[in-house]
Amino acid sequence: MIIGGLQKFSLLDYPGKISAIVFTQGCNFRCGFCYNPMLVWPVSKAGELKNNLSEKQKGHAFIKEDDLFVFLEKRKNKLDAVVITGGEPTLWPDLPEFLTKIKKLGYLIKLDTNGTNPVMLTNLIKGKIVDYIAMDIKAPAEKYALVTGVKINFKNIAKSVKIIRQSGLLYEFRTTITPDLFDRNDIDKMGELVKGAEKWFLQKFKSDMDLVDNKLKSVKQLTTKEMEELAKIGTKYVKECKVR
Repeated sequence: MIIGGLQKFSLLDYPGKISAIVFTQGCNFRCGFCYNPMLVWPVSKAGELKNNLSEKQKGHAFIKEDDLFVFLEKRKNKLDAVVITGGEPTLWPDLPEFLTKIKKLGYLIKLDTNGTNPVMLTNLIKGKIVDYIAMDIKAPAEKYALVTGVKINFKNIAKSVKIIRQSGLLYEFRTTITPDLFDRNDIDKMGELVKGAEKWFLQKFKSDMDLVDNKLKSVKQLTTKEMEELAKIGTKYVKECKVR
């Protein structure tokens, strides 16, 4: 596993648990609003770019897997869980083996994913090596390429939603709202995709940091009131839709 970074303590990323966050390197999306540019690129590309990026963009330092497990072993009585995020963790074929090693230390595991690898999700769920899944819903089907910057098979996104909902695990869906890319009708369209789900969080777009596409830094955020109006639309489709 190529580990792009480690946050040693969080009270926010695994609901109700004290966690560490492990950032995997590399992503198959190029979402302009992503504020972890150095985690998006493959390892070789990240190395080439590093000297040309600002300090904020350089982001997380690479960490050896052995060093991570030394840290997790020492923190067994102080942390409840490990959050695996990225980048996109499901790109890595050795993810099940990596998570199994963490699980054997007694940790709960939360996985953040973009949902492009339903086969990996199925394997992780069947293997009982994840406890919580958070999946990003990037856009309605017709806007996925626009928002993510790549062409994808949307059937895999829909399949992952179904797999997660039927998994029996704790889960959430979440969408980052970038004003120039979304309108109210898009909430209805995405709502149909996650209809009947437990939780769907609408996240404010962050423009006060370096992004994959820094042109978006000039885009004005929606107000809290405007976000709450969108969340009210979302409540027609899921049990709980909130702004985060």
